[in-house]
Amino acid sequence: MQTRFTKRQLAEKADLVRECALTRDSKPVAELLRFALSPQGELVPDIDAKAPGRGVWITDNEAAVVRAVEKNVFTRSLKQKIAVSSDLAQITRSRLEQRLKGALGLARKAGQLQTGATRVKSSIASGSVLALLTACDAASDGRRKMMATLRSQSRELGLQTEVPHFDILTSEQLGLALGQENVIHAALTYGAAAKSALQRVIKLTRYNAH
Repeated sequence: MQTRFTKRQLAEKADLVRECALTRDSKPVAELLRFALSPQGELVPDIDAKAPGRGVWITDNEAAVVRAVEKNVFTRSLKQKIAVSSDLAQITRSRLEQRLKGALGLARKAGQLQTGATRVKSSIASGSVLALLTACDAASDGRRKMMATLRSQSRELGLQTEVPHFDILTSEQLGLALGQENVIHAALTYGAAAKSALQRVIKLTRYNAH
């Protein structure tokens, strides 16, 4: 039986996939980054993919952005002479980190992010943790104990899927994002703001992957 789609459904379906200008692979937009021209004519990362005009989609990975700059992919794709910074990959990472820190701050204000070992462990015990964040410069002993608590509670609660764990920001970065002193442990708990922050975490993690 052939499935029929309305024009709107077809358009929405097309919006979910774009072609990487570097590899020519079609991927979901969640796995890509969009780059667009600023009003000054400089290529900048369009993290939220909302900038007007034509854009260039590149696989969400730092190495891919570096290669795209080296291979002059952006100029060829936009078919015009443009200013592309040699530090575009670093600029992109900084923008991704800024968006993530903003999202974490919103999650905290919404009461969907807990910090400190005691509160994080309490959230783990209640089974309300969506994702666990540990500062990448955390002491190995503290990290090991928190992960052991997470695994033990997951077994006790009979969770079918393991709670994801990330360590992509330093304690200072987490603290600045949350308006606190250096933060070592944080837990995102269920809610719309926390889910939005988790998407930002995943995107930055994918970008940093080697």
